Amino acid sequence: MKATMLAVALPGLGQIYNRKYVKVPIVYAGFGAILYAINFTSTSYNRWMKGYQDLTDAIPETASYLNLPVLKNVDPKIYDPVLFPDDYDISTYTRCKDLMLRQVDYYKKYRDLSYIGIAAWYLITILDANVDASLFNYDVSKNLELDVEPVQIPVPGQSGPGASLSLKVNF
Repeated sequence: MKATMLAVALPGLGQIYNRKYVKVPIVYAGFGAILYAINFTSTSYNRWMKGYQDLTDAIPETASYLNLPVLKNVDPKIYDPVLFPDDYDISTYTRCKDLMLRQVDYYKKYRDLSYIGIAAWYLITILDANVDASLFNYDVSKNLELDVEPVQIPVPGQSGPGASLSLKVNF
């Protein structure tokens, strides 16, 4: 119970209490990886969302979508109705808008999954500390053994002996 409470209070503390020091860097590496994923997906989501909002508004000063990786090398004359109202193509504008909206949905999905992942990793570290503490005094001695040996059992209805396997577990 103490290892579980320590793991709840501070991740990795339950592993230290169980004297499993090797697991502490794994715990924090997992949190670091998930926090990196949260940061990456949140930044990407915000960038694509801002670009989508800037593309769909009617303000010429807001043009952050020009710096997005997909649209960076594309001439804005073919898709921007605000900066080039006479030259843009409506189908290209619609495709760019749909692409940006798909990217917004993609990064939002994985940002949300990353938040769920950090909660799951936290619960896994608590569970690991609890199971490790529960099995700390588990007896693994010579008295625990498994013997597999053949046994002859006569088969009903046949004249000769039959063969079978027997399983004996001694505690």
